[in-house]
Amino acid sequence: MVRIHNIELGDFPLLLAPMEDVSDPPFRSVCKQHGADLMYTEFISSEGLIRDAAKSKMKLDVFDYERPVGIQLFGGSEDAMEEAARIAEAAGPDLIDINYGCPVHKVVSKGAGACLLQDIEKMARLTEKVVKAVKLPVTVKTRLGWNDHTKNIEEVAERLQDVGIAALAIHGRTRAQLYKGAADWTLIGKVKNNPRIHIPIFGNGDVDSPEKALEMRARYGVDGVMIGRASIGYPWIFNEIKHFREHGTHLPPPNIDQRVDTCKAHLDYSMRWKGDFVGIVEMRRHYTNYFKGFDHFKDFRMRLVTSPTYGGVLEVLEEVRERYRKTES
Repeated sequence: MVRIHNIELGDFPLLLAPMEDVSDPPFRSVCKQHGADLMYTEFISSEGLIRDAAKSKMKLDVFDYERPVGIQLFGGSEDAMEEAARIAEAAGPDLIDINYGCPVHKVVSKGAGACLLQDIEKMARLTEKVVKAVKLPVTVKTRLGWNDHTKNIEEVAERLQDVGIAALAIHGRTRAQLYKGAADWTLIGKVKNNPRIHIPIFGNGDVDSPEKALEMRARYGVDGVMIGRASIGYPWIFNEIKHFREHGTHLPPPNIDQRVDTCKAHLDYSMRWKGDFVGIVEMRRHYTNYFKGFDHFKDFRMRLVTSPTYGGVLEVLEEVRERYRKTES
């Protein structure tokens, strides 16, 4: 049984990665329904929380149906992160997560995210302040290092464990790689098999099939895997991995009715949480993923991403259902 303090996650948990503009409550809802064991909010700016910025505060929303769930914070100021952690704790998550992995310039240029991989001393100080500021377990998500010449994740893992983190998720790329090239799990395995390390280690990067998830467990011994991009538009991946692990066989892929119904449920939740207009607009980034690989989908996609009304979107989705049902039969 994998535990983060008193949070029981099963013997090989599947985590939904925190993804900016993706891992909101509507998306987390469909992933939870399809087998995700632990999920995180989109990353939240510590400075934004302290300023009471509306967008940052809205991201604090967590719901009982999605537990266990963690609120992820990022920032480069030790004092701001300490205060933001207290604010996040008051929102009622099961844990607090710190982002030391985001590679994008607007985050790194502020001394946050993966930038802290260049200053382990500051990373350790900042982490210790957060750990001491809250009663909840604190976890971290990070990368192998800043670039190929500074892959310092083994030292990072030991230092962060020493200051009290309860689990560590490692993305198998450096900051310099961004999301390019293949993820390298070799160092993730070294961290997991370091006799000094006793906290759960979760691997992240390129897990896009049941076979890949179980290969990472068998080869590197990770306690669980974190899935990001492969879940976008395809929340079924979590239960597919669980079924394959238990039975050694593949679940049939979702049929058109399942895809349309899940897409509609996602849209409905998006509108309830964000309001009709924003909910419809922000759902547009998901349609291509729900129907990825479908032949001749371009015209449907154009109509889905331009329809301004709920009724209009539903009409197109029903046409999609009818069109591709014929293909399946």
